[in-house]
Amino acid sequence: MPIHSTHTRRVGHALAASGFALLTTLVASTSNAAAPAVTRLTPPSALFTFNDNTPPIIARFLPGQRFDLQATLVPTASGNTFTSVQFYVDGALLPNPVSQIPADKIGNGAQAASLRAYSNTTPGVHKFKVVAVQDDAQTVEASGNFEVVGISQQGRRAKNIIFMIGDGMGIAHRTAARIMLKGVQQGKANDPLVMDTFPNVALIQTASLNTIVTDSAPGASCYSSGNKNNNNQEGVFPDDTAADFDNPRTELIGEFLHRTQGKSLGIVTTADVFDATPAAFAVHTQNRGAGTGICDQYLDERSQSGLTVLMGGGRKWFLPNGTVGSARKNSSDYVLPADLSTAWGIAPGVLDQSRNLINDFTAAGFAYAATKTEMDAAGTPNMLLGLFAFSNMNVSKDKIDGRRGNIPAGAAQSVVADFGFPDQPMLDEMTDKALAVLSKNQNGFVLMVEAASIDKQAHNMDSDRWMLETIEFDRAIGVAKKFAEKNPDTLIIVTADHECAGVNLIGASLVKNSDLITRSTSGLGAAKLRAGVVGNYEAAGFPRYEIAADGYPISTDPDYKVLIGYAGNADRYEDWLTNPYPLQDSQQPLVSSVPLKNYPAGPKDRDVAGGFLITGQVEGSSAVHTGSDIPLSAYGRGSSLFNGVMDNTEVFFRAMQSALGGSR
Repeated sequence: MPIHSTHTRRVGHALAASGFALLTTLVASTSNAAAPAVTRLTPPSALFTFNDNTPPIIARFLPGQRFDLQATLVPTASGNTFTSVQFYVDGALLPNPVSQIPADKIGNGAQAASLRAYSNTTPGVHKFKVVAVQDDAQTVEASGNFEVVGISQQGRRAKNIIFMIGDGMGIAHRTAARIMLKGVQQGKANDPLVMDTFPNVALIQTASLNTIVTDSAPGASCYSSGNKNNNNQEGVFPDDTAADFDNPRTELIGEFLHRTQGKSLGIVTTADVFDATPAAFAVHTQNRGAGTGICDQYLDERSQSGLTVLMGGGRKWFLPNGTVGSARKNSSDYVLPADLSTAWGIAPGVLDQSRNLINDFTAAGFAYAATKTEMDAAGTPNMLLGLFAFSNMNVSKDKIDGRRGNIPAGAAQSVVADFGFPDQPMLDEMTDKALAVLSKNQNGFVLMVEAASIDKQAHNMDSDRWMLETIEFDRAIGVAKKFAEKNPDTLIIVTADHECAGVNLIGASLVKNSDLITRSTSGLGAAKLRAGVVGNYEAAGFPRYEIAADGYPISTDPDYKVLIGYAGNADRYEDWLTNPYPLQDSQQPLVSSVPLKNYPAGPKDRDVAGGFLITGQVEGSSAVHTGSDIPLSAYGRGSSLFNGVMDNTEVFFRAMQSALGGSR
């Protein structure tokens, strides 16, 4: 038995690689006889980085799934050029054209050499190599590896795949929502959440390509591509060019199944549609914040993705620059290099901040809805675009209050009216509409539904808001489950992209709500709001919330309510009561205008009257993602493939096994 594990070997290789890099730098700075070098080889591999060819293999693909090969080539001197660059797989020269563009992050003549849209249909691990010849006849080469994952022909295929992603939703988020919605008596939950009824369960590891704590871009892209990405990147591998949209691509699940089976793609979110999780299912960029280009790519590459439904917030990216609420700028748009657009068969892009993207969607055949009323009136069109807010949609608590006519004390109107969008649909209503549209395609579909503000409100440490978001998400899961019951060739995967804020249930309040209100204005801090209030262990009891006819709690401030703690928190004032207003959302284009500018700016600007300051582990005003494993629940055709502890990329391959393997 070997003394060192693969992990131990790779730590040693990493230290050795760091030392070698330092030595190389020192030699290059003191010698005129330096050789050309390959400093990055894509797809990423431990073989290239650590000279380690043992599992796990980092980059994996389906048979026939397209991806780019790329090498960063650094010449001996800035005046040198590379006259020949060739890629080999398993010793065979690839005849595809190889392009070179400046690797401007490095400079000094460095080049990013790319072979675009390659695919391999033979299952197994493959070794690939780049060989480059400099203009002085010096040659440099480097090797890496990737795996093609075979599909077994057994069972029956799933025609439809539905990803339900509760952004930031860990185990505790689910538990808290269950207690709030269903209650617990004598140690047993009165009823399960819909997601609890799914028979197949797994734990998912969430690390990204460059860190143990992922953000949402690679956290979602792993499900859509089967591969690790760097933080802030989606649908691409990292490179050494500064441009946001020219990175080496990986074909996404919607693109692959549209190309090979004619399926449609639907994306539904409560976030701005440019946001990381929705974009990860249709967009390729190293900058999750490049909203103009991201939203343009939804339409301009629709022929690749089969995009048929797009619903959420984000109208600001669709309005021409200069229009009230518009955020379109050339600085967040793109023009693609010719090699990429040619090889992938896509539009090259253009800097067009004055574009009216709503008009272009409707010209392409999409019905457009700006409100719930318009969404309902649209019937069942062939394609549907719904943009219900300038940026992120309002959260469920505020939408519910708007529907119930609840107005914060002393306010003139509801929160949704303050935002200017009082007629927004709930996530379950958007999901129902999306399924009606997508199911018109007899070839099937891929649908991603995101409950985005579980994450956003956990970042804000706004406990009652994210609990209601989780309940809203579960209602959307219920819609999907009913669809799958009528259409048994459907697979539903419920999971998250990561955990947010280190959430956990610390217990329940020991006092009635009236007492809590009195304590919240005492100014005495922990003496009044921790001592005598925070009940743990047996003191927590069984909190009880009364549920209204609309399916949500009548109040999130019952006597003896659930109390939440955070392990990834920033500083905050806490009084345990429901906040009448959400925190300011910096992504809203009118956030600096009244009335939104009067909302609390951060978690130290609310609940201050009680004087209870909880000091966090992180700086700033936002709780952070954690590296914890997250739960996955699966239902329907192929759901038995999901079990045990899995890497997040493995979810893609098991979903594709359900779509590609066996009989129809």
